[in-house]
Amino acid sequence: MSENHHVLLLDFTDGAACRAAFDEAAHLPGLRQSAIVEREADGTLDFPASQVRGAGATTVGAGVAGGLAGLLGGPIGVLLGWVAGTALGNAAETWRDEAGGAGLIVLSEEVEDGHCLLVLDVVESSPEPADELAARHGTTLRRLPADELAARVKAARRAADEA
Repeated sequence: MSENHHVLLLDFTDGAACRAAFDEAAHLPGLRQSAIVEREADGTLDFPASQVRGAGATTVGAGVAGGLAGLLGGPIGVLLGWVAGTALGNAAETWRDEAGGAGLIVLSEEVEDGHCLLVLDVVESSPEPADELAARHGTTLRRLPADELAARVKAARRAADEA
């Protein structure tokens, strides 16, 4: 069975229902990140909740690997290796978080006044779990290929750089 990397978009008019779906979505198989994009009736934009599965794991893992590599240099080598590994791991996580934030900014254009958008970054082996989540919460689900959103973010960045 093949896996598909999608960004799932679930539109809500009720913020409480969106938050309930956000909490339930944390258990979706293949979930990488989730966030709520909320636009008030006056057009004010808010990002009230987000989560990244495995946040910090890259930083910790790189720090441990750097420390182990530094064993050859003794105690100072362990310390320097751990610091260098942690810095590299943190840089990778920061890049991922910035890319996710840019994606939310691009998607915020699609949120109507008075609506909430639940955004789920998922690698799906089957569409049923997400389809069932949407059905339980009485909303529609749109699947956007992750590479399509990445292209939109890249185009937005390019347009911002040119402006």
